[in-house]
Amino acid sequence: MNDKKRLSVVLITRNESELLFDCLSSVSWADEIIVLDSGSSDATEEIAQQFGARFYQNCDWQGFGKQRQLAQSYATGDVILMIDADERVSPALRQSIESVLPSIDHNTVYSLGRLNLFLGRFMRHSGWYPDRVNRLYSAAHFRYNDDLVHESLETSHANIVALQGDLLHLTCRDFFDFQRKQLSYAEAWAKQRHSQSRRCSFFSILSHTLGAFFKTWVLRAGFLDGKQGLILAGVNAQYTFNKYAALWALSHQLQK
Repeated sequence: MNDKKRLSVVLITRNESELLFDCLSSVSWADEIIVLDSGSSDATEEIAQQFGARFYQNCDWQGFGKQRQLAQSYATGDVILMIDADERVSPALRQSIESVLPSIDHNTVYSLGRLNLFLGRFMRHSGWYPDRVNRLYSAAHFRYNDDLVHESLETSHANIVALQGDLLHLTCRDFFDFQRKQLSYAEAWAKQRHSQSRRCSFFSILSHTLGAFFKTWVLRAGFLDGKQGLILAGVNAQYTFNKYAALWALSHQLQK
């Protein structure tokens, strides 16, 4: 008979008071909640404490990957569920997690399907669904990589198993805030690759930008997501343009 495994829900935050209550409500059944904050000036800490979360702060920001590593190091559970403040565990997903919890081992990582909200619509196409992310895993055997942005779990040769049920992701509630985040992600992406001596040509900027629009709108059936699908295709193209244009600019501004 398997021993009961303790589940630690882990998340990193910064000024998430608007979102945090509903997020923590959806995981309040876990054995432990760990919140690692990077300098909030709102009620993030107070809300975390309402749910009995263990609250820590680290303002020495070294990127999303290292912040998640540090957050996980505070967990005492056998199994980690890594989420973000703008995500909610649906009842169906909770049931799936609880059903596999006793049998999770060091060879298995579970992927969760995210259902992403974009301008008032949960997107079923455009490459945004099921948008699987590896988030449920043995605490002792897996951790996140060091990437500054778009960090991911280092799964090596793990067996990836897809869980049923959706992780609701409030991706884009405010268009301007979403665009600011996209620009910051593009900047971090370009700086990281520039530090790795990566370069791109002017032609690459154009080809990747057009390719991003075509992939979202046509190949990933974004046209089935209506007006939001068309806007998202344009946003993805813009984000891709910003990434590659920034990388090109970093390479050329040093040649003055």
